[in-house]
Amino acid sequence: MGPTAAGKTDLALELARHYPVEIISVDSALVYRGMNIGTAKPEPEILEQHPHHLVDIIEPTESYSAGSFRSDALTLMADITGRGKIPVLVGGTMLYFKALQQGLSDLPNADPTIREKLDEECRQNGLASLHARLAEVDPISAARIHINDPQRIQRALEVYEITGKSMTELTKSVETTLPYDVVKIIISPFERSVLHRRIAERYHGMIEKGFIEEVQALFERDGCHKDLPAIRSVGYRQAWSYLSGEYDEATFIEKAIIATRQMAKRQLTWLRAQKDGVWFDSGPDLPVDDVLRFLEDQYPSLMLK
Repeated sequence: MGPTAAGKTDLALELARHYPVEIISVDSALVYRGMNIGTAKPEPEILEQHPHHLVDIIEPTESYSAGSFRSDALTLMADITGRGKIPVLVGGTMLYFKALQQGLSDLPNADPTIREKLDEECRQNGLASLHARLAEVDPISAARIHINDPQRIQRALEVYEITGKSMTELTKSVETTLPYDVVKIIISPFERSVLHRRIAERYHGMIEKGFIEEVQALFERDGCHKDLPAIRSVGYRQAWSYLSGEYDEATFIEKAIIATRQMAKRQLTWLRAQKDGVWFDSGPDLPVDDVLRFLEDQYPSLMLK
């Protein structure tokens, strides 16, 4: 686990060279086909050599939920361990990790009528107004959800309007116990400035690789629109607004980098609450030797290749 641009994929590939593992992606954007550059999806030759489960499994016009991830991940974990290998779950979608570890409450499905009503309210009064209303009915969710996160603000309000109960109340589920020994390896540059620099460098690198052209193809694709979960992904949302003429390219890049930093901050906040996580500094270099030494010392029964 780790924030964006921490080196998670590179570390997972190193582990795959030393242990009989199979990688399961824990990333809500990597599930989409045709979204490669903006998601920092591993190159095709890497995926061919080290297949990643739950990558390129649906179209951007489709939806994939935390519940779907949990079901798919548990099925894969059982299959992988049944074949004598070790599942390694790699990614930065903390909601998916939480769903896997704790299970999910039975939340209602989306209601198109309520969604449209909330969209119209957002257009008329602004996102801050929706966030303020959420703070009245569900202050815990409002404190957790960033004021500039329309998808989660609207979902929390939608749940309240459908059920009359807050999402906080409905998600107070009893933790389930996974039938596995779980090792939580968390990597991140310990210096915030290093992480911010990497995020900016990575984003400019995406632009050079053709990220705008990638989003342009989605922009022109039948069935794609700005309210899809895929298009609401960080980076894609800002690029879509740029292509819609809302601001110029320089502003789009600045907004995307800021949004990515904000996402990294939320990821780190969640990760710091993982009391059983073991942290490694990926600032100077990828901490491959340190992680391997830790695993060999603490888990000698793991099978080395």
